[in-house]
Amino acid sequence: MKAAMIGAGSRGYYAYGSYAVRYPHEIQFIAIAEPNKEKREKFAELHSIPEEMRFEDWSELLSQNRLCEAVLICSPDRDHFNPVMKAIEKGYHILLEKPMSPSPLETLEIAEKAEKHNTLLSVCHVMRYAPFYQSLKELIDKQVIGDIISIQWNENVGYYHHAHSFVRGNWRNASESSPMILQKSCHDMDMLAWLIGNECISVSSFGDLTYFKQENAPEGSTYRCLDGCEVEKECPYSAAKWYLHDRDEWPANVVSPTPTMASRLKALQTGPYGRCVYKCDNDVVDHQVVNLLFEKGITVSFTMTAFTNKTYRNFKIMGTKGEIIGNDLENQLDVHYFTGKKEVIYPETVAGGHMGADTSIMQDFIKSVKQDNRNTLTSARSSAISHLIAFAAEESRVTGLTVNLKEYVSKLKETKEKA
Repeated sequence: MKAAMIGAGSRGYYAYGSYAVRYPHEIQFIAIAEPNKEKREKFAELHSIPEEMRFEDWSELLSQNRLCEAVLICSPDRDHFNPVMKAIEKGYHILLEKPMSPSPLETLEIAEKAEKHNTLLSVCHVMRYAPFYQSLKELIDKQVIGDIISIQWNENVGYYHHAHSFVRGNWRNASESSPMILQKSCHDMDMLAWLIGNECISVSSFGDLTYFKQENAPEGSTYRCLDGCEVEKECPYSAAKWYLHDRDEWPANVVSPTPTMASRLKALQTGPYGRCVYKCDNDVVDHQVVNLLFEKGITVSFTMTAFTNKTYRNFKIMGTKGEIIGNDLENQLDVHYFTGKKEVIYPETVAGGHMGADTSIMQDFIKSVKQDNRNTLTSARSSAISHLIAFAAEESRVTGLTVNLKEYVSKLKETKEKA
């Protein structure tokens, strides 16, 4: 299969681009659109893309006659809508990074247009493809713990991941990208909707940006970690400790595509990743809770927090015949039956990011293209539904009101019709 890439950021380059390097007989990238010249050239050289197929802007790529079978859209959040709508018109099969759009109306429009044109459009809700969560879904569908009654679900973002991506990084400011619940936790809203399999009825949410603010900056700190900060050596968020090396690995390779000390030093002296975490322009929350009510009275309590030592998800799913306790970092599912029996399951593992999900979603997408299958696990329609739960959660957090999901969607559609 031949494909084009729009956006050569870390996901496009390391998740999906690297798959093509490992499995060139399955997929080959023949065109790239990326405004950052350094990233564009790095991706193009990795995939031997000729000069005439290297585009600075997505519109240049999509103005050509259909170049290949598929296009992967991995541009920043706010640069998804226009290219995906154009790609649908051009007849491409599409793999679209999440979130579909930071706008609920645009999200609905993407799903509707994909259905109208009978487009194969898969959204990168990759966690559905992880073997760990596939095993969990199988247990739930077999009703080994009976009917689900309630769920406790935690997304432990990790202090370092949050500071890198959501304080200094690309997703720090909701007006430039997306709210935290959409950008980071739409995975969780999506998995919960998928696992439960029923319609979400209402949503309430609370959360705030509490810690990563100017007033919490230590005495003696400076705007940049390398500006003679007096507390840099003891600070767990030191940019020098995190990024100043020549290894081509996350998160340092986000700071500068070129893995050299000189390139990294310049980036820390002039770019966003060298800033003190207490003195950035971030406004997304660093902790949030969401309560969900699904059909049949199923309740969910979800917590997202930056303040954990490691990055992982853990949960307890409580049913009429038992409970499932899971920790994806440990790749372990404990099934406790009310009969006293206990079962411990260690799902199979697959190489690749997101617990092998990055590999699995590429395999599924390529297979779907070859088989001309539109009904993928993360179709535009199914993904739009879980996106709307995240949008409703942010609406509740901002207004302090419980949001009825049907009423929320109905108002969105009224707004669309009036526009």
